[in-house]
Amino acid sequence: MRFAGKLTRYAQSLFFYRLIFAVWTVIIASGPAFPAEIPDVNIRIAGNELYVSASLNLDNKTLEDIDKGISKELVFHIDLFRVWEAWPDEFVTGRKIIKALKINPIKREFTGSSIDGNLHTEKRFRDISSMLAWATSITELKLTNFKELEPGIYFIKLTAESFLRKMPPVINYMVFFTPEKEFSVSKNSATFSLNKAAAQ
Repeated sequence: MRFAGKLTRYAQSLFFYRLIFAVWTVIIASGPAFPAEIPDVNIRIAGNELYVSASLNLDNKTLEDIDKGISKELVFHIDLFRVWEAWPDEFVTGRKIIKALKINPIKREFTGSSIDGNLHTEKRFRDISSMLAWATSITELKLTNFKELEPGIYFIKLTAESFLRKMPPVINYMVFFTPEKEFSVSKNSATFSLNKAAAQ
């Protein structure tokens, strides 16, 4: 009898969580179709250091996939360019950050991993909202030291890409072809001037 009672409570809990995710999916699907975008790229100069902050707004399709438990990989390219009047913009330096998302909506498990150069970190989250807030934001990223740069006009270009990771078995069986890269969006910061005094 005790086992039957536990099984009943488990079934009720499972039904409750499935209902929540079903409602969430309907809300997302019924809303307007917004494409992925980077609203703005902000820079902050402190001493000789350049810091970059930005955020990514995901499109409805990506949010629906995450809600279904489809793992995602977000790749951020944070690149510094120098502006030339008679020549194309010159790439100076950059960083690549990879954030992988793994979701199990049944077990209520939300995990993320980040690769930034040689730094590899893993995190667990209490819900989808906190996981997405972490995955879609770049906060006070130290990009470079001005002492390494020549005087001139510069800007930051941030590119965000979304890739499919491992799909759930049922979906993987039903879908015969799915593009690896789902979207790629970019945004430039305002230009800023680096004079000789700041570069020293």
